Amino acid sequence: MAEQGRLVLLVDLDPQAHLTASLGIESETVRRTVSDVLLGQSSLVAVSRETSVDGLDLVPANRELAVLNKVLYKRSEYEYRLKRGLEHTRYELHDVVLMDCPPAFGTLTLNALTAADLLIIPVQCEYYAVRSLHQVLDLVNMVRHKTNPRLGYRLLVTMFDVRNKIHRLILEHLHARFTDALFRTIIQVDTRLRESPTFGLPVTRYAPRTRATRQYRALAQELTTYLSSATELTESLTRRVPLPIEKPITPPTSASVPVPGREGVKTGARGL
Repeated sequence: MAEQGRLVLLVDLDPQAHLTASLGIESETVRRTVSDVLLGQSSLVAVSRETSVDGLDLVPANRELAVLNKVLYKRSEYEYRLKRGLEHTRYELHDVVLMDCPPAFGTLTLNALTAADLLIIPVQCEYYAVRSLHQVLDLVNMVRHKTNPRLGYRLLVTMFDVRNKIHRLILEHLHARFTDALFRTIIQVDTRLRESPTFGLPVTRYAPRTRATRQYRALAQELTTYLSSATELTESLTRRVPLPIEKPITPPTSASVPVPGREGVKTGARGL
């Protein structure tokens, strides 16, 4: 999205600080992090720093966030701390704010979902990944009821292997179950995606001509199209895409869903 000329702010909310490290920044050497914002000791502008990518700024994290996750819970209205910090900066200095959440639900994730317009849910076409998807949708439903009624969601299929029969079966299942909530872009398996964090570069800079780069650029274009009409998007998702949590999400069997033909799966953003 930064390549498209947008000013993008990344907020790392994961104590593992993988997002921070992936941009070549040593988390242990960072003096000010997102923790300072959540504690009310600093602003997002003061904590953010430029990266090696033009138009891309970062609010870094480090392992101290693991302690903060417990401390915030004791403070009043802790769910709205990040939202209030963003309200003063998101429209003045940046066009888009992307927040990286920790893998487990807690006060940090709740802060992100309370402040967000759209939740992007990466999902692998694997049995356990799809089986546990209903837990994430339960979370979306809870946030909508308690802190952010306009929260929308989209599923992003990642690490897809077109040669894998189970992957193709589950993709068909996701298309049938989440027709209006599935990104059209699919991120396939690519070794360059594993290599790029080692060099502290996004894959678009590390390997700009690879399949992974083309697919992430297509995703950025698709996401930009949605965000250009953010109000209509959130209203549409809330109204037209009910949360399927009345019964568990069970991955398909070979008897219930036909296997796609040998042509495989088309990738890339299509016109909306």
